[in-house]
Amino acid sequence: MLHTESSLGLGGQEIRIVTEARWLLEHGWDVVIACQPASRLRGEAWAAGLSVVTVRMRSAFDIAAVFALRRLISRLDVGIVHTHSSVDSWLATVAARSTRRSVVRSRHVSIPIIRRRALVYRLADRVLTTGEAIRAIVIAAGVPAERVVSVPAGVDTARFHPGVSGKTVRDELGLTGLAVGLVANIRGSKGHNDFLDAALVVRRRLPAARFLIVGDGVGFDDVRRRVHDLGLTSHVVMTGFRRDVPEVMAALDVLVLPSTRSEATSQVIPQALAVGTPVVATAVGGIPEIVKDGVTGRLVPPGEPAALAAAIEDMLTDVGRAHAMAHAGQALVRERFTVDAMMVATTTVYASLMR
Repeated sequence: MLHTESSLGLGGQEIRIVTEARWLLEHGWDVVIACQPASRLRGEAWAAGLSVVTVRMRSAFDIAAVFALRRLISRLDVGIVHTHSSVDSWLATVAARSTRRSVVRSRHVSIPIIRRRALVYRLADRVLTTGEAIRAIVIAAGVPAERVVSVPAGVDTARFHPGVSGKTVRDELGLTGLAVGLVANIRGSKGHNDFLDAALVVRRRLPAARFLIVGDGVGFDDVRRRVHDLGLTSHVVMTGFRRDVPEVMAALDVLVLPSTRSEATSQVIPQALAVGTPVVATAVGGIPEIVKDGVTGRLVPPGEPAALAAAIEDMLTDVGRAHAMAHAGQALVRERFTVDAMMVATTTVYASLMR
């Protein structure tokens, strides 16, 4: 089994690759990850005890990379190649097809696919999407429905569970009252500007509330400047990248994910629900598949900070109802959104191709 990833960053997509590869290894599969030499995924995979090979992937037309991947597939006698981003999908699909190996392509985002650019999806034996909404997008791009399978992200319930304590995080960050957090890679589509605009509104009614921005990314400095420009420096804590995400989730009174354009079935939402933290999110991509408004959390339209602020305030002031929704979400996570459920579905696809 060969996973390929051409991105350089480290977000939910790359962390999911590591999670999947670790599960496969623990369940008797031989698995290797091929990534860029300078990628953060490389170090993360090494730290997890996984086999990693670096391949420089300059573009979708990098012939040298195709041959490098082809040699790797042949040398390791790889049976299935599982690709994740655009560049590595083109390169690894050509390499795999030239050696008559099966190809699985994951689609992690809910951005529409232009039909004339959908060839790489049609060349795959199977396309795995992180939710039904994204599955519909792939099918609309011309991929036969029987080859597209929805496999939402799964939570490691050994790490994310109701017994996790957020005390160490609250003590470290000096959180003595209400805490609202956005845990995500910092880029435009995650809605950090809307989060800050909502924080301005919430602060007027609940001045003791504090707002956490957890994560890093290309937009980190821009968001930090905006925090300063809005006069929120004393109310917003930017923590950067953290590994103690279960404890961070447990430290929050509300998790907010205000994605604006693209979102899969988010990983952070089921993580928060698994530890019992209420959730407010936007109706983008696969989010409505887990956040049912008023049932498992609060759902608001994207790009509307006023609606976002109102939902956050409701969660912070009606604690009983907020926890009831989180409890319902927790049950849903245990039923449908665990790592084991994700990987049983994934390996069922693998097994069908191997037969």
